[in-house]
Amino acid sequence: MRLNLQKKLKHLPAKPGVYLMKDEQEQIIYVGKARALSSRVRSYFHSKKHQSVKVQALVEKIDDFEYIVTDTEVEALILECNLIKRHRPKYNISLKDDKQYPYLKITVKDQFPRVIVTRNVVKDKSKYFGPYTQVGALRETLRLLQKLFPVRSCKQSEVDKRTRPCLNAHIKRCLAPCSGQISPQQYGEVIEEVVMFLEGKQESLLKRMAERMTKAAEQLEFEKAAELRDQIQAVEKVIAKQKIVSAGQEDQDIIAFARGYNEACVQVFFVRQGKLLGRDHFFLKVNEYMDRSSIMTAFVKQYYSRAEQLPREILLQEPITEEELIEQWLSDKRGSKVYLRVPQRGEKLKLVEMVARNALMLLQEEELSRRKKEMAGKQALLELQKQLNMEKLPGRIECYDISNIQGTNSVGSMVVFINGESRTDLYRRFKIKTVVGPDDFASMAEVFTRRFKRAVSEEGSGFENLPDLVVIDGGKGQLSAARKVMHQQQVAHIPTFGLAKEEELLFQEGRDDAIRLPKDSEALYLLQRIRDEAHRFAVTYHRNLRSKQSIKSLLDEVPGIGPKRKQALLKHFGSVKKIVEATVEELSDVDGMNRKAALQVREYLGRS
Repeated sequence: MRLNLQKKLKHLPAKPGVYLMKDEQEQIIYVGKARALSSRVRSYFHSKKHQSVKVQALVEKIDDFEYIVTDTEVEALILECNLIKRHRPKYNISLKDDKQYPYLKITVKDQFPRVIVTRNVVKDKSKYFGPYTQVGALRETLRLLQKLFPVRSCKQSEVDKRTRPCLNAHIKRCLAPCSGQISPQQYGEVIEEVVMFLEGKQESLLKRMAERMTKAAEQLEFEKAAELRDQIQAVEKVIAKQKIVSAGQEDQDIIAFARGYNEACVQVFFVRQGKLLGRDHFFLKVNEYMDRSSIMTAFVKQYYSRAEQLPREILLQEPITEEELIEQWLSDKRGSKVYLRVPQRGEKLKLVEMVARNALMLLQEEELSRRKKEMAGKQALLELQKQLNMEKLPGRIECYDISNIQGTNSVGSMVVFINGESRTDLYRRFKIKTVVGPDDFASMAEVFTRRFKRAVSEEGSGFENLPDLVVIDGGKGQLSAARKVMHQQQVAHIPTFGLAKEEELLFQEGRDDAIRLPKDSEALYLLQRIRDEAHRFAVTYHRNLRSKQSIKSLLDEVPGIGPKRKQALLKHFGSVKKIVEATVEELSDVDGMNRKAALQVREYLGRS
């Protein structure tokens, strides 16, 4: 054991906390939590006799560790979940292709709240529902809500007063708070019903809506009563489609998984008041050393660290470690008791088995889809090799594109596909430095010069691996400019083709006739995908540069606004549009600003 590890182990506190194991490259390879850091971390470096294969493999890689002390073990559990999500260590089980999943957000703090989609959960007193792994299902839920509950969908957080309502109000998709057609109190009642619907309290919701309908009829508001009647019928149709799985009207999440070679598919079914409201699935990266209990424990911790709505009961296919601690954490998060159960018999066991069957079917479908995709990718590469008369299979394909508008902010893009699949971590972008005006040929020459020079001079930059095939988004002119550079850089042996957009013809240096791939060939589909991706990547970069340039130019015109004030204004308001809309008092409150500077901003940005 290294000397610094021995010293650190001696000074570990006997307090709860989180530890982060690092390898020789100082990469975090494992995150764990402990009731007592001293005993837990030292246990890794005791005799290997009683250690699992996974732990032995981990310990061999440990070169250093860090730890963070917390006040309680529950705090350590929450911190562990957050650190795993942030660092995605090699030896932790983590959600496959983990991303910031979207949520439905209800801005209940606003006078007239909105229902919007967001990927950021913040403590702003809003209500969040999710996460949703399938954006399509989220959009469908949002469309259903807009149909059932006509809440406003305009983007601004505060309602702008108008004399005439928008089109949505005319088609009964908005209650038109902007034109004073509904009071904040009445609007708030509708928002409460939206929340009830999303929480699965449909029976209570129908009772409440029926009471409102009766009251409206008694007050001779027959049009309003008719609208509520139609709304009730629409909600009843939704409820009729929901499967009843429990006569006891429980609120439950049911979790089970199916395990493949290096991944597991986890299914979560959501039961509210005894009815199946929906389901979602997740994929976990696993290895052969991980037992089923470890997989279930890891998923429960990671999923509920981000879930905003918790039921009273969670049914699990497998027992989890630290059950009491996790129950306490979930209960604290819900605000009332949460029970974790592993059913052994009866109806609850049948529910878990149903979820497990669904997980297995989804895993099999995913594996079949992946195999078909791999076969199609391999077929495309074989076709390319044959059609382009290449000596070897094009395992690494690079594609280049240039983007500019009238020669301004010219940029180049390089996208990389490995074995027919995009590798976004290998994408590179180039800001054109030596070309003035709209000269795509010269810009392409600069990009190729920088790319292939760096292949020799910058090991570890991502440029050192040469492509098997180069594709250029363009015709003979761009191809000629690129090939000239490739001869100079002594990489002319790499097969290179220009792909012209309109007729999808391939051009090659020294060949008069163009190559036309069959329209239904996998090879052509692959080249089109790569070309379109290079174009998208270039255009996105170009737009970002133009946006930054326009913001910079606009603020640079204001006298008395230097770099520090400009940065402070953008940081405070977030955009030039919001700066334009700000009052003198709001501008004056920004750090580094005063009333004189605020008046200058108002004058030059078009506000009198």
